[in-house]
This record gives sequence, structure tokens and C-alpha cells, in this order.
Amino acid sequence: MEKLHLVSWNVNGIRAIIKKDFLKDIRSLSPDILCLQETKAASEEAQTTLSLLSDYHVYTNSSKERKGYSGTAILSKTKPVSVHYDLGIPEHDREGRVITAEFEKFHLITVYTPNSGEGMKRLDYRETWDIAFKDHVLELEKSKPVIICGDLNVAHSEIDLARPKANYNKTSGYTQREIDGFSNLLDAGFIDTFRDLYPEEIKYSWWNYKFNARERNVGWRIDYFVASRTLKSGVEDSLIYNEYKGSDHCPVGLKINI
Repeated sequence: MEKLHLVSWNVNGIRAIIKKDFLKDIRSLSPDILCLQETKAASEEAQTTLSLLSDYHVYTNSSKERKGYSGTAILSKTKPVSVHYDLGIPEHDREGRVITAEFEKFHLITVYTPNSGEGMKRLDYRETWDIAFKDHVLELEKSKPVIICGDLNVAHSEIDLARPKANYNKTSGYTQREIDGFSNLLDAGFIDTFRDLYPEEIKYSWWNYKFNARERNVGWRIDYFVASRTLKSGVEDSLIYNEYKGSDHCPVGLKINI
């Protein structure tokens, strides 16, 4: 078995975070595989910026229509067997939200799930996304176990956000329809690795830049490592690295024997 340390981080703009302590932070975390969301850069810009992490093979996916929006990346010390981009569905493939890397023993997906938007304007779209994404994952799982990581833009239960009652069915990311979408993924044979290990721990991964939310720890846990249930016995730890700054999200990690 191989012991791996995976890290996922919504960086809220790779060109912005690179000017902070990002390179030092990644060297400190020292992941075998690093997954990023919300890179907010064209693929060439993201590739150039991330080439500063010279120990890694770099794969990027960027928004095709809106510049400086969305975007994902996978950086791996071991070259994947193959890398695929998007879901293969035109309506879902415009914003650079998915990268799938196949390794010898598993598939790894990094995803930046669409936010339902102000006033839940994209909630209907979000529901169609959740169905399509689950189908993508289940198709991959036919050949190898799957690890999913990223900003899934949903707090799954009350413990996952500081103010559940005030936000339930009123705020994007904590509507019953979004909660059900995540539950459907778990019910299909997957585990939320952090909550599986720490059923009662209160820890968040995102804080609104407004209202000094991070200083007051008024946050949400919306960044995840989700894994095929068959990988459960190999999960050593699932981590939320609150001490790392530079974005409105902090990195999350998975230590797994696979």
C-alpha cells in the first residue's frame, strides 16, 4: 500500500494568492497531490503561475466564456495514467469546474461545484449539475475507487455551519435541495471522510470576507474529501487546515493508504 497526502484548496484567485504565502504554505503542507478550485485565470496563466511548484505535474481547466472566473487545477508529484476535463455535457463544461485524474489504484476528481447564486437564481441548474456529476462519478467507479475533493458549495448538516437556522432554505449552499444532492452522492456509496471520522467536531473551511467572519469563526464547512466507501479502511485522517490563510477558504486534506 502507498500512503498519500492529498490537499484541496479553493484559492479564490491563483494570481492573487501567489503574491501571499501560497508557495511557502504548499511547501509546508507538502502534499503528494494538490487540487485547487477557483483559480480565476486562463489556462496559460494558471500553468505559468503553478510552474513555480516545480516538483509537480500541472493540469488546469479554465472557464471558456468568462475570464477570471471559476477554474480548477490538479498538481501531482506522480504523473497520472490519464487526465480528463469536464463532464462531457456542453451546458456543464463552460466554466472549467472539473478535472479527473486516473492513477494506478484510484480516480481523483477535483470539482468546483456551481453556487446557486444570489437569490438562488441557479438552484435549478445546480440540481441538474448534481445529478450529472453523480453520474460521472458512478461511471468512473465501475473501474476503480473514486476520491472527490473540492469546494462542493453545500453545508450538509447543521453542524457544518455556524448559523443553520438563519440560513436554512434562505441562503445558497444550505437549501434542502442542495443538501439532498449531496446526500444522494453519499447514498450512492461514498463517505464524507471528515464527518465520518469526526461526527461531532465543529470546524469550518470557508468564511465570508464581510463582517470579520473568520476572526469570529462564523463559517461554513463546504470543502470536502469524499471517497468511495471501499476506501474507508485506508483513511488515516481527514483534515481542515484552519491555520493557513490567503483565501476566504482554508485548505483541507486527506491522508490515506491505498
